[in-house]
This record gives sequence, structure tokens and C-alpha cells, in this order.
Amino acid sequence: MKFAEASDILTLTRRVINESQITWVNFEDLFFMRSTGSSSRAIARIWGFPKVWQLALQIGPKYIIEVVSEKFDRLSDEKKYEVIAHELNHIPRNFSGALLPHTRRGKSNFKDRLKQILASRAQGL
Repeated sequence: MKFAEASDILTLTRRVINESQITWVNFEDLFFMRSTGSSSRAIARIWGFPKVWQLALQIGPKYIIEVVSEKFDRLSDEKKYEVIAHELNHIPRNFSGALLPHTRRGKSNFKDRLKQILASRAQGL
């Protein structure tokens, strides 16, 4: 598997953040990669930077959004937008470096929160 920086994903993510009114994401601490040669079923993934690493290296939280080229690149623009919104939805509101799972007990549903993100985009257009 190979990785390369993905400036087009940076541009798309900035658009998703602005249009969807995502206020909890610190854009300067996001990084964007495109992988090729992956056997994963995933279209995209988000990687968090765990607290133990933050403390050991004395740096703040960071996130990487990786798109799997073979799957992501053939999507429509609208679906690409939704995939990036989905990955951003894994970032908790405290931007800690942790990742939110698809299901959380006693908390708002991941799918409901994603619908809210996409709905706020539609209202802003």
C-alpha cells in the first residue's frame, strides 16, 4: 500500500466544514492522505492521535483523513462530500485526538448527527 498527500481532499474537507457549519474541528490539525493498493473495504478512514502519543511527543491532537483511491475517486461529487462529512463526524466536539464510534450508549446516534451535519449544509446553500 502506498500513501500520498491529497490536496484535493484538503479542499473538499474545507468546503464540508464551511458549508456544514462544523465548528469543533481545528482545520490546521487535520492532514489528508490518499492510499492506493489497499485491500480494505473502506472508502475512507479517519485516524486519531491518541492522548498517550500527544503527551509523549508534547504535541496537540491531530487527525488524518485517508481516502482509498480505488473506491473514493470513482464516487460522485455528492457522495464524496457525504463520505468526508461522515469521517469528520468521528471527531468529538472536544477535538481531543480520540475518535467517536458509530454507536455510543446514552449519546446521540452517529447517523442522526451525520444527518444534522448534512442538513445544516443544505440550509446554508
